[in-house]
This record gives sequence, C-alpha cells and structure tokens, in this order.
Amino acid sequence: MRVVELRERFGLENVTLATRSKPIAEPGRVVLRMLAASLNYRDLLMVLGQYNPKQPLPLIPCSDGVGEVVSVGQGVERVRVGDRVAPIFAQDWISGRPRIEVLRSTLGGPLDGTLTEYLALKESGVVRVPQHLSDDEAATLPCAGLTAWNALVTHGGVKAGDTVLVQGTGGVSIFALQFAVLLGARVIVTSSSDEKLERARSLGAWKTINYRSLPDWGREAWKLADDRGVDLVVEVGGAGTLAHSLAAVRPGGQISLIGVLAGGMSEINIVPILMGQIRVQGVLVGHRENFETMNRAIEVHHLRPAVSRVFPLDDTRAALTHLAAGEHFGKIAIRIHG
Repeated sequence: MRVVELRERFGLENVTLATRSKPIAEPGRVVLRMLAASLNYRDLLMVLGQYNPKQPLPLIPCSDGVGEVVSVGQGVERVRVGDRVAPIFAQDWISGRPRIEVLRSTLGGPLDGTLTEYLALKESGVVRVPQHLSDDEAATLPCAGLTAWNALVTHGGVKAGDTVLVQGTGGVSIFALQFAVLLGARVIVTSSSDEKLERARSLGAWKTINYRSLPDWGREAWKLADDRGVDLVVEVGGAGTLAHSLAAVRPGGQISLIGVLAGGMSEINIVPILMGQIRVQGVLVGHRENFETMNRAIEVHHLRPAVSRVFPLDDTRAALTHLAAGEHFGKIAIRIHG
C-alpha cells in the first residue's frame, strides 16, 4: 500500500511517497481503507521537527482523516464492515480527564498517522461520521472540529447571546465560527484579508476586524462587544497574540488557548488575568465521547465544514506548503481513495 512518510530527517523536502505492507485486522482491531485526510498546523510543525524534535522516524504524518471499515478482527462489536468512520486523535482517550499515557497515544506522532491507504486501529479508537458529509468534509472532524467544539461547548459553555472572538480563518477558527453561530452567539472574526472576512460574514460572522488595518484589535473587539468585552476568545495565535486576547475578554470571561501560530513563548503581564478573574483554558482536541456528541450536533443542524482545497495523496508536500503559506480558508484536505 502507498503511504506518505517522513523518513530519516525532518523537513518538507523529506516528505516522501513510500510503500508498506497492508495491515490485517487482529483481534479487537479494525482496518480502514482511508478515503481522505486533512491537515492541521500541528502536522506541519511535526514535519518540520518543531513539535517534537525527539519524534522517532520514519513517521506517517497527519492526525485527521476518514475511512471505510474493510475488515474487522475477532471480538469487534462497535463497528462493522462498510461503516464510514474517523479515527480519534488520542487513541486511548475515551472519556474523562486526560492522562499522560493517553496523551502519548496520538496519531501523526508519536503514532503513525492517516496519510496511508490502509490503517489498522483499535475498535475503540474510531467513531462513525455524519452521513451527509463528503469524505473531504468528514476528514476535518477529529482534530479541528473537536478542538473548536470543546473550546466553545465543553470548556467554554457558550450560550445564546454570548459574544465570541475568533482569531483568523483557519480550520479550528472557522469551525469555531460555525459552532458559535449554531449556539446563537455573536461572533467577531479577525483576519488580515478582507476577502476572507467577507467569506466569514457569509458563514454568519456578526462583526469582522482586519488586524492589519486595526493593529489594536483586542481593544476594538472589546468595544464592539457593547464596550464590555467578549465572553470567550478562541486563541490560536498563542503567546504572540495573547495580550490582545486579554484586552478583548470581559472580566470573568475565558480564553481558550489552542494554537501557537504567532509563537509559543513571550513575556505576558498576568495582572489582567488575576484582576479580571479571567480563565485561560488549554484545549488539546478532546476524547471520543465529546467527538460523538459533536457529531450528533453536526447531524441535527446539517452543518458542513469549510474545505478550501483538495490535494491528491502524492501531492502531500504541496499541500503542506499551501498550509504554511496561510492562504487557505477553513481546511485543506488530501484525497486518498475515491
């Protein structure tokens, strides 16, 4: 079978199409014929050696994906041949709080990921996906979709009438926009592109801010939210944008810390966190139970993820380069079968 491998060294130039033996369904495990995958910024960092420089190689990258069950091992009961399922990001995180051993069971590093024609997993490590979604759309759910869901619903408790600030128009951010609208919240979206902001408005954004035109966008978001601050910030920039998020959030509000697009280290004044009783909540995707809950909401509301571009498997390097350029809106998918 064909796989995409990162072989002896990190770097985009070392992302290679290779072959491996097709897996078999051992007891308690299932084999998926992978239909599509989608890229996250974590995948790019992993390939560049910036996420975990000690990651053993070779590695099949990528955490998001969807596949069809083509064989099941003895004792498998949760799924059957023909089901279309997505793998969960942390294969051993079924419910409850994260534990260190659970966080070592993640796909796309340290475990091999989804850029492969066939993938063998524990039956407990997959969930059925909503039927109305295309393969490319369903492939976006395990990481980007679930991260946004947990930021807003599980940890954020967003409710109708709240104001949510979403940074940028990447995969997690656009999911957060869609889920917040679904919940009845007002959504402010930032971007450096007026074209992308127009697309965000077409998905239900209440207000938009071009942060190139308004560098003090945190204060602007505060003013837009009735001059009282936003209830929740979806923080994907990291240390480089956290000060702006602190300027935007209301007293008693929450910042859901998800990404490090603007850097992972910086000097931060923590006094506003203390004095405003602001909650800064790290969000690392989520567990299987939350994934299944999110899927039910997607089905009920017939939500469709935003996929901006689709690449073939043998063009994965170009897909990663496109991700690095930051020109996408929503998600970038990679077609494997179909």
